[in-house]
Amino acid sequence: MLLQNSANTERTGRARLESYMLFRRFLQDGKASVATMAALGLIPIVASVGAAVDIGRADMARAKMQGALDASALAIARDAKNASADQLNENATNYFNVNFRSPDITGVRTQVATSSTSGGYLVSMSATGSVQTKFMSIVGVSAFDVSVRSNAVSYMDGLGCVLSLDQHASGAVNGPGTASVALNGCSLYDNSDNATALTVGGSTEISALSVGVVGNLTGAANITTTHGIKTKIAPVRDPYSEVSFPPFSGCTAQNFSAHDTTTIDPGVYCGGMTINAGGTVTLNPGIYYLDGGSLSVNGGATLTGNGVTLVFTSQNRNGFATASINGNATINLMPPTAGPTAGIVMFGDRRIPTGSSFKFNGGATQYLGGAVYLPTAAIDFAGGFGTNTSCTQLIGDSVTFTGSSALALNCDSYGTAPFSPLIVRLSS
Repeated sequence: MLLQNSANTERTGRARLESYMLFRRFLQDGKASVATMAALGLIPIVASVGAAVDIGRADMARAKMQGALDASALAIARDAKNASADQLNENATNYFNVNFRSPDITGVRTQVATSSTSGGYLVSMSATGSVQTKFMSIVGVSAFDVSVRSNAVSYMDGLGCVLSLDQHASGAVNGPGTASVALNGCSLYDNSDNATALTVGGSTEISALSVGVVGNLTGAANITTTHGIKTKIAPVRDPYSEVSFPPFSGCTAQNFSAHDTTTIDPGVYCGGMTINAGGTVTLNPGIYYLDGGSLSVNGGATLTGNGVTLVFTSQNRNGFATASINGNATINLMPPTAGPTAGIVMFGDRRIPTGSSFKFNGGATQYLGGAVYLPTAAIDFAGGFGTNTSCTQLIGDSVTFTGSSALALNCDSYGTAPFSPLIVRLSS
């Protein structure tokens, strides 16, 4: 029994010694435990780095998508007036595809909606897509959805009262000598891209709400504005480009001339009209076609009419009609407020040779209400300073101010078409 107990004790001792030695070696050689712990510790680190990479890719793609969408919304807002809804949707997709390039985003779709606002348009666009993850898929996130929106508006303030349409001329708007031009609450625009598109020389002074030039100007020190002078603007659209006067035929009168007081009716005045000193002519409402010849109003003569349009054209005579209103003539003409020539008091045939001279130098007692629309003419203007000017637009190929002149734009009751540069911007 004693021998058996001694053997058992020896075996137990050896077992304990072996266990102790194994434990000691484990403590001395910790490579296995450190590797295991390190591997476990790397899991959240790798996940964090991978998430940061995937999120960074998604954010970069979203920024590119937003920039492309903003550019597309601005372009659509600029085109909104002249395109159908289907065209706008197609154009929006095309604009976006041209501006947006990102291989990280798949399944890209765009939507566009437009609505008219007071004086312009509102465009709302959206784009969606997805970015496939490279690291986060190991934790079950296979893609990030990306969605952006953009709103853009286009509008005009419509406060233009002088517009030269020539695209390249030097001095398309010109103020030489000693002219004094007061554009009361309205703006002057020059569509020429010339470096001297607008020229103001001598002691001429121009005051206006604002001045805008496609090209550049000289004589800025002679110009006073409320809202500033801007160069390199976009060309201003001709507000009457789609308006036409009705057809006509025959001759109501040949070489009409007045020396005394008379009232005449609308019709075709072949060879023009001449109103001599002392003559007073009243025009009944309607359209007066001047077929060749000239509207000539001499100093001391008077021409009045309400609801009238004078059309300068050529059909039965060689050459197109022009106009020459001389100093000290009394002019008081106002346009029709409805009908095909609403808002237009003088209408130049678009076939008139570019640069044809139209002189309106009636001086202080000259008032031409509504639009003087002579798109190919060289307009010489001095007048209105002594009248209660409320609404006058001057639109020609070129405009030269040669004396004291006053224009204003209280045209709500005249039927005129507003004009100004189109303003396009992003909105909230």
